[in-house]
Amino acid sequence: MARLFPILDLSLFESGPADRTAFLRDLRYAARDVGFFYLDGHGITLDEIDRLFELSRRFFDLPEQDKLGIEMVNSSQFRGYTRVAGERTRGQADWREQLDFGIEREPVKQNGGQPAWTRLHGPNQWPQALPELRPAILEWQSKVAEVAIRLLKAFAVSLEQPQDVFEPIYGEGANHRMKIVRYPGREQTGDDQGVGAHKDGGFLTLLLQDNVGGLQVEYDGKWVEVEPVPGTLVVNIGELLELASNGYLRATLHRVVTPPRGAERYSVPFFFGARLDATIPLLDLPEDLAAEAKGPASDPENPLFRDVGVNVLKSRLRSHPDVARRHYSDLLKAS
Repeated sequence: MARLFPILDLSLFESGPADRTAFLRDLRYAARDVGFFYLDGHGITLDEIDRLFELSRRFFDLPEQDKLGIEMVNSSQFRGYTRVAGERTRGQADWREQLDFGIEREPVKQNGGQPAWTRLHGPNQWPQALPELRPAILEWQSKVAEVAIRLLKAFAVSLEQPQDVFEPIYGEGANHRMKIVRYPGREQTGDDQGVGAHKDGGFLTLLLQDNVGGLQVEYDGKWVEVEPVPGTLVVNIGELLELASNGYLRATLHRVVTPPRGAERYSVPFFFGARLDATIPLLDLPEDLAAEAKGPASDPENPLFRDVGVNVLKSRLRSHPDVARRHYSDLLKAS
């Protein structure tokens, strides 16, 4: 039986013509058919992966007061710690705790004339009780962003575009995000929603998951398990690629089911995004590909905009209503 989620070797993209052609064919098929695949050949070592998981566990093992000292509600940039059930997907609580990071930047001074999304630029919050976490996270951001850029170039070539077609909107100033996540076992949760069904809003998501299952993808009307494969990154298509390809590539609904009793799950998703001031282009696909592009999926409850900053801020406000109330009350009153 063929594997639904293929394992693709990124090193083949930089290999000889035959290997490169086969990789691009498999990449385009995986992205169009199911929207998820495993990525190998990315150059990140098992030691680096193990170190990140070790630090993640050490963070979540900290006393609650240390974690709440960097609670997300303190940050208008939506950075920091969120306790279990503190984030919402489609209005329902997600039974996980997490620590969110973005790209370290200086805040944009506000004088009332800037777009609201400029408030998303700023610093991260770091735990004083675990100083080793900061350099490890910044290094992981750098390494995975490099992998994502290689992969996005491969996507561009697979769509018969110049490989740097997206560079103006993912280059300097891009809005990448990541988080470390812990899912407690079923005996500690209100229901089995680790994360509710959703699509990711960036270009690509590159996920590191441990050996505890729970990630599921909707395919042909059924939920299919994305079983852990050691050393790989799980990649899924985001809505920006779906928009840019006019729906030729698909962003797929996925969710995480709470681990069974007595277990816990750790994961590290990295969301490769675009500049907040960017507008997503509509690629001029060759005729045969354009004929198969039926337009991006439309969700009346979560409309998509080509203006990146508008999309990102909308998503953040919906997911974290406590941060929205504290730092964006002016927008809530105006809506």
